[in-house]
Amino acid sequence: MEDYVYILDYLAAGTPGHRRESSAYGVGESQFTLLELLPRHDVSLVIGERVYVGKDKDKREKISKVKGRVTYDELTAAAHGELLYIIIDIVKDNEEQFVKFYNECPSISTRYHALELLPGLGKKTMREIVSERRKQPFESFEDIADRVTHLTHPEKLVAKRVEEELRDSDQKYRLFTRPPLKK
Repeated sequence: MEDYVYILDYLAAGTPGHRRESSAYGVGESQFTLLELLPRHDVSLVIGERVYVGKDKDKREKISKVKGRVTYDELTAAAHGELLYIIIDIVKDNEEQFVKFYNECPSISTRYHALELLPGLGKKTMREIVSERRKQPFESFEDIADRVTHLTHPEKLVAKRVEEELRDSDQKYRLFTRPPLKK
């Protein structure tokens, strides 16, 4: 269960062709869960805003109900457009967690490493990351970028992987997201 989500899209007039009540789409902060939300009647939401959706209904100032999980395909075009930027912000805000991934992620098999699941990261860069982290664990994204050749934005690789996992429900390996909804 997510406690906080970032708003991807806010439909003040509701979903076209479905209902007249306002709704919103958001992405969870801890497991990148895609959710449909029903805002309170007396509030408006801003894209990119962080809102509480946890179990404590008294703390929910802006959301009256979490309608449920949705798939990437059920999001609006506007939500698709905002998703990567918001994921990058979440990754940057939780830098310690994702630097830990770079420091600790294991091999998947004798021929394949979890780092290779990051889009655009090949075997040569993966070997360099593993070599550098053996010398000394990485302390920040900036440290990774300074010590690994040709890796200038490690946070963007993580964000692109998260988006890939959300977009493709048939992903064999999930590094950062919950498994998709069963249909």
